[in-house]
Amino acid sequence: MTQPALPELPVGARLQDPFLVLEVDARGGDSPHTILTLGNATGRIQTAPFWASDAHRIAGITKGSVVQVIGTIGSYRDRRQVAVDSIRVLPKEQVAWQHLLPSVGDITRYWTALDKWRAGLRGPRLARTLGLFYDDPGFRDRYGSCPASTSGHHAELGGLLKHTCEVAHVALAIARLFPEADAELVLAGALLHDIGKLESYRWDGTFEVTVPGSVIGHVVLGSLMLDRRVREEATPPCTEEELLLLQHLILSHHGKLEFGAPVAPMTLEAEILHFADNASAKATSFIEALADPENFPAGGTVSSKGLWQLDRRRAWKGKSDWGRPTPDA
Repeated sequence: MTQPALPELPVGARLQDPFLVLEVDARGGDSPHTILTLGNATGRIQTAPFWASDAHRIAGITKGSVVQVIGTIGSYRDRRQVAVDSIRVLPKEQVAWQHLLPSVGDITRYWTALDKWRAGLRGPRLARTLGLFYDDPGFRDRYGSCPASTSGHHAELGGLLKHTCEVAHVALAIARLFPEADAELVLAGALLHDIGKLESYRWDGTFEVTVPGSVIGHVVLGSLMLDRRVREEATPPCTEEELLLLQHLILSHHGKLEFGAPVAPMTLEAEILHFADNASAKATSFIEALADPENFPAGGTVSSKGLWQLDRRRAWKGKSDWGRPTPDA
């Protein structure tokens, strides 16, 4: 399915393509109207308002609908939007709607790296505990497609697996600098820290948070998943204290209580895991923010406002080649 590259479309460009409806924002007040957020694998864009007199045009359209849109890219307050001429709901069976979701693409290299790290583990109890998940084909299938968030960093099919590999790379690099750290335990933390997202997210239409994800959260869900899976084994793969070490890594990886960690890191390995997780998430958020032309109207190099992905900081496209020769020089 050839899709228009939404971030690159200039004002005046015409659209005649299928999209996923990512959000339906109905606003009241003196001038009630509805704005749809449309998306495909390349990005997202909002529509111009549908006013009350246009309500019949979007009747039956909900979050997760696949719609055929004909319209023109316009601009309002330096942000592009679609002026919709025609919009209609398409039966999902007529469209490869999964291809409309953002994706990391081929995930083979991520599994190759992860399985190579696991193969090098010297602790048999640690290897067996990780194998309860990573040797399970059903787990691997779901983990390889799950997004790492619904709208933030790595919000794409396969995003969780990619994020896990990034966290492991960073965490192992830090652990190599500090021989006091148990590098294998750090790796285990990287591989287990976000398993709760499998129960926290849905990705069968749009990316959404489940009820357990809303009322418990992926951090606690991950700890419960580990505890439940270990206790299902007739012969425990690890000791009770080893289970606690792994649960602590999961429960503390957000670093602070105000950031969603039930407990702050209390081991060297947990501290390393927290900063590795943060590095992957924050670096990816920065990359995505810098790549979004909506953040830099009129070709500016400093974002026009603070960005939610960056904790309301502004971003700067500051760069130089530092005198380096060009590749073809």
